[in-house]
Amino acid sequence: MFYRRKCYIVKKEFAENFNDHFQHTNLPNQLKHGARLIGRWMKDYCDDTVEIFAIWEYDSFEDYQLIEGRVRSDEAHVKRVQNWYEKNGGREHVFSAYILEVRNEALESTVSES
Repeated sequence: MFYRRKCYIVKKEFAENFNDHFQHTNLPNQLKHGARLIGRWMKDYCDDTVEIFAIWEYDSFEDYQLIEGRVRSDEAHVKRVQNWYEKNGGREHVFSAYILEVRNEALESTVSES
């Protein structure tokens, strides 16, 4: 199995909008192409930001690459994402004003299979 952690640091004022976008745009497309969501969580920081992260499961790293390729080449999905950015002031504005950091990390198990 291959596990991935996708993490965002987001301004609190934008979290509800961002979570709604995930729920109605990104999640359905990921699931449609074969990604498996383990869970998605949010951690409030003591400033004006929150960390929002999801853990995804794939059969292998190669499977992850194949699914990501399908997700990114889904033209209807790409158009929905572009429309969401435009509705929020454009991609550059969203990443300068609301989404302060993005990380996409592979996770390694520390539990041996016996």
